Amino acid sequence: MAPMASIRSNPRTCSSTTSRCGASDAGIYVGQSNNIIVRNSLAEYNVAGIEIENSSNADVHDNVATNNAGGILVFDLPNLPVMGGHSTRVFNNRIVDNNTPNFAPPGNIVANVPAGSGLMMMANQNVHVFGNEFDKNQSAHILIYSYSYEFDDERYNPLPRDFVIRDNSYGEGGYDPKQRLAELSQLTGGTLPDIVWDGITSYPGGEADVRIVVDEPEDVGYVSLGLGSTPIDPSAAQVTNERQPVVEIAEPAPVVLPQDAAS
Repeated sequence: MAPMASIRSNPRTCSSTTSRCGASDAGIYVGQSNNIIVRNSLAEYNVAGIEIENSSNADVHDNVATNNAGGILVFDLPNLPVMGGHSTRVFNNRIVDNNTPNFAPPGNIVANVPAGSGLMMMANQNVHVFGNEFDKNQSAHILIYSYSYEFDDERYNPLPRDFVIRDNSYGEGGYDPKQRLAELSQLTGGTLPDIVWDGITSYPGGEADVRIVVDEPEDVGYVSLGLGSTPIDPSAAQVTNERQPVVEIAEPAPVVLPQDAAS
């Protein structure tokens, strides 16, 4: 399937004619697609700046995501024709000041994105994050989630698997968590570090080898909330700052579009 883009903008809030802004869902959206490049774009004042949903083989690089509720989202949802998103690289982006209140309509999946999220990744496989600049995202710079709602799609794996986070830069963040993160941040004293994983490794009917590789210097903040399984029970959390072992997980190959390969 060819890349699919859905761009909705509100020129009254755009800072330039080239930005993608004002969307109550995603400013730049790619869904149920394969072989994707999102580059050299400005996404601002959306609920989600850039969204990669149920897609595989995506390169998201050299973009600016700012003043959204969530800067960049990579996730899978159940009950869609195309399932099993994997092999995404998010690199060399500026993901800063994503603190716009979430204005998605109630019931929309992105209504659950906490305002102040830099990069949010959920229920996907083999996602590599490197060379990005994170700053002033008030909930957290990087959020790693499981899909924690009920579903009836036997094809669906709600867990994150084989995520690698390395060589990024981190400014101030996590100082005022919003929405459901406000409650969960009480497990860590009311603020959140640079990288937050919910620590879920199983769900009703299944489990997986959840490998979250954080290959960053020790002064880069990290926490696993240790929630264990869904449905979420915060009272059972086993919070830890101990990272999983750094193991080698092969990085996806760079995406080459057919027209570039032909030339």
